[in-house]
Amino acid sequence: MTRQRLMRIGLALLILPIVLLLWLYFMELGDVRACLLDGGHWDYLEGICRDTPQPFVSWLVRVPWLVNGGLLLSLLGLGMTMVGLYTRKR
Repeated sequence: MTRQRLMRIGLALLILPIVLLLWLYFMELGDVRACLLDGGHWDYLEGICRDTPQPFVSWLVRVPWLVNGGLLLSLLGLGMTMVGLYTRKR
């Protein structure tokens, strides 16, 4: 694999999972805020607004494969980018 291609794939793997996680987080945050402004309580497990108080459940408990997988892909991308930076030009 060429140096330039390795760096492009590495940078994509470094940035895209984090952007995806942030996008999903802010989409859910918008729903939670809308529910709270309507006087409801957000049910994190079901993803709906309810009338009774609900416990907070973090993303790590709800979708651990998404959080851990995204961070692992970012680390893989960082490693590929570093290898691409340290290899010599041909």
